[in-house]
Amino acid sequence: MFELQKVSLDYGGTLALKEMDLSLGAGEQVCLIGPSGAGKTSLLGLLNGRVFPTSGRVSVNGEDLTSLSSKSLRQVRSRIAWVPQDLGLVPNLRVNQNIACGRVAAKGTFGLLRSFLAMGKGERDEIHQLLVRMGIGEKLYERTDHLSGGQQQRVAVARALFQKPRAILADEPVSAIDPERAKDLIELLTTVAREEGLTLVASLHDVSLAQRYFDRVIGLRSGEVVFDGKASDEGLEKLYRLGA
Repeated sequence: MFELQKVSLDYGGTLALKEMDLSLGAGEQVCLIGPSGAGKTSLLGLLNGRVFPTSGRVSVNGEDLTSLSSKSLRQVRSRIAWVPQDLGLVPNLRVNQNIACGRVAAKGTFGLLRSFLAMGKGERDEIHQLLVRMGIGEKLYERTDHLSGGQQQRVAVARALFQKPRAILADEPVSAIDPERAKDLIELLTTVAREEGLTLVASLHDVSLAQRYFDRVIGLRSGEVVFDGKASDEGLEKLYRLGA
């Protein structure tokens, strides 16, 4: 689904990624690991078309993102759900409104505003069913900033699924929650991705979560791929310790 060919990314003289070649297939569940500054967030940004390479080619389903018109790029990005480290939720909106934001690329700003002002029964029921699946069905009309951190994480996952994506990109989705909730969330993400046949690419710092839940782990260090293989391969923990 995603392919990088000789991709480099330079931020004002700082080389974040270095001539990277990488292919991620449809339906794969991939974990990116590595120390801070390794290039994990930069790589996810390239896959989502939020940033463009300084050199090289990034393609999604065979389409070179740098060659697309603004409209075509929005269409591609509408099928790629993004779960940022800070979740990207609007604190003073209700849960159903935050989840409705998952379709802003498809609906446009005015369409989203109509959903806020007069959400149809079909859309409301669809959002409620997603929340039930997340285990927080009773939070449909709750203000998002009244939820616990773990519940907000689940709202972010529900918003991603409401987008009806082909892929989910998650940037450190468990960085702000305790280990038990982190395990629950990664299990939830990998389960829904498998059930829906979605490509999942998540960046993590926790090697044990990578080993437990992902079949493929890509280790990054200083903008380069230094490990790409099975999570059970010997040397994964050593790799991470060396990069820390």
